[in-house]
Amino acid sequence: MAENVLAIDQGTTSTRAIVFDAAGQIVASAQREHEQIFPHAGWVEHDPVEIWTNTQWVVSAALSRARLSARDVAGIGITNQRETAILWDRRTGRPIGNAIVWQDTRTQESIDALAAQHPDGTQRFAELTGLPLATYFSASKVAWMLRHIPGAREAAEAGDVLFGTPDTWVIWNLTGGSSGGIHVTDVTNASRTLLMDLRTLDWSDEMLRVWDIPRAMLPEIRSSSQIVGDAVLPTVARGIPIAGILGDQQAATFGQAAFDAGESKNTYGTGNFLIVNTGERIVRSEHGLITTVAYRCGDDPARYAVEGSIAVTGSLVQWLRDNLGIIARSQDVETLAASVDDNGGAYFVPAFSGLFAPYWRPDARGALVGLTRYVTKAHIARAALESTAFQTRDVIDAVVADTGRALPDLRVDGGMTRDDLLMQFQADILGIPVVRPKVVETTALGAAYAAGLATGVWTGFDQLRALWREDRRFEPAMGHDERERRFRMWRKAVSKSLDWVDDDARTLMGTHDA
Repeated sequence: MAENVLAIDQGTTSTRAIVFDAAGQIVASAQREHEQIFPHAGWVEHDPVEIWTNTQWVVSAALSRARLSARDVAGIGITNQRETAILWDRRTGRPIGNAIVWQDTRTQESIDALAAQHPDGTQRFAELTGLPLATYFSASKVAWMLRHIPGAREAAEAGDVLFGTPDTWVIWNLTGGSSGGIHVTDVTNASRTLLMDLRTLDWSDEMLRVWDIPRAMLPEIRSSSQIVGDAVLPTVARGIPIAGILGDQQAATFGQAAFDAGESKNTYGTGNFLIVNTGERIVRSEHGLITTVAYRCGDDPARYAVEGSIAVTGSLVQWLRDNLGIIARSQDVETLAASVDDNGGAYFVPAFSGLFAPYWRPDARGALVGLTRYVTKAHIARAALESTAFQTRDVIDAVVADTGRALPDLRVDGGMTRDDLLMQFQADILGIPVVRPKVVETTALGAAYAAGLATGVWTGFDQLRALWREDRRFEPAMGHDERERRFRMWRKAVSKSLDWVDDDARTLMGTHDA
């Protein structure tokens, strides 16, 4: 039997394919970035065709580098940027517009209007969906496209325009596209749309009415670990079963072997996402976290989680590179930041799309405060890295408040965890150890695990737990008083970023939701 598994990780900034062996080790990988499109301030888009083209290339490249054919691969696992909305024509296979990315804030006025109609405000649908009303989630993006793209609504009602998050788009194309493509998603991605009932794990008629979205355009909701069909394209992958689907943060949780209630992980990617598994119990947060599906294997009951979502962490490093030119490569930020002893009194609040958990303040915007003539680009680089650690502390404080139980340590993963300076500061500002695994690409690994469980590569969770290996443990070295002083300064900086977006700011930025 084939013992290799192929993971496709369709992320916010790039698409990767990684081949894992039965020991959970990387055999080969390939990666390609795609363009970030910013038509207006607050708007973020991707080209779905570019994403699919890159997916075919990375799959072919990874299999070639691994010197494997389709018969050597037991299954394909898909993981993806969540909430990003894509609409396409079932007949032609062509998108009817660019994807609207999870970071996009163009629908804020629609969100505000819905919140204003109910005494619970942004929490009016939280009991049903687990989510606050926010531009972050898919529903308002789909509604916007149906209103603004000519002919979209009529075609959607006729079943000719399909909706999907990137997992759905990739799977539809992998399985043949307009020539028989399978239109599916999984429970984790569906739980991020503001359209799914957390209890029934099905699309909610109430939410479809609220957003005026035709049911005919929605994918079938499947489990996270089960065979949904076979790949047709690219040709080198023909016949491989597609057997795992997980939203990126749930996939990282799976890859960290956090299968049981109370287990957690924090992923450092484009944004940061802390997930704490709550088992079969749906837990409602009182401190700014959201409730989501953690995973579902086959016909077993779904497992749930609370999540703290941070919009901007790794993408801030990209912003320093692409918008300011402070660094030439993303990996240069650590060297620049390490050239100074501290942040020089500068604090960076990267509220480019507002603040997500635990604040949920769409009126916030990015702020760099505490500047003096002493501050250099090195201090700004350090402040940017430190903002990731401070935002994580905000979320973990919310977890402790909700659960009444402190985290003994923090398991981390994602590309930014290779930055030792950041990981040490994270331990310092939390006051608990930060633990990095040997395989930090746990998002792709989790998708591979889900596919491998469904195809018999692995027999169960105990086998997967045994594969987890610690790489390094960062112990806190900062004194309590200094830790709390710096965190107070961070909170002060956050206060300066609030209440920025008003009618004047919207007019200047051109972000009115017409």
